[in-house]
Amino acid sequence: MDSRLFCCVIFGILGVGHMETGISQTPSHYIREMGQNISLRCEPISSHFYFYWYRQTLEKGVEFLISVYNKVPSEKADFLKDRFSAEMPDGLHFTLKIQPVQLGDSAVYLCASSLAT
Repeated sequence: MDSRLFCCVIFGILGVGHMETGISQTPSHYIREMGQNISLRCEPISSHFYFYWYRQTLEKGVEFLISVYNKVPSEKADFLKDRFSAEMPDGLHFTLKIQPVQLGDSAVYLCASSLAT
C-alpha cells in the first residue's frame, strides 16, 4: 500500500454583495501530497476594498478563513494555524497560501470580494 496521502483542493468563486463580472480563480483544482505548499490565486474585482477566503467541506459546510481590507490582512479565523496566510503582493491578485498542506485541508476554497463588509 502506498504510504503517501493526498490532499485535494477544489477552487470556486463566491460572490458577495453587488455582483460584477471579473472575479477569477486559478487553478481550478489542485492535488498535492501532504507536506507540500499550495498557493491559490484570485483576481477580485478591482474596485472592491474587501477580500475574503472561505472553504467548504462536507463535515463543516462553509467556513470563513481570512479577510483583507484595502490590501492589508485584517481578520483571520481562530481555528487557523500559522500554515494559512493571505496577501495581495501586487495589489491585483489575492493569494491564499497553505504551507504545508495537510489531509484536513481538503476542501472547496472560495474567493470573494465586496465594496463593503
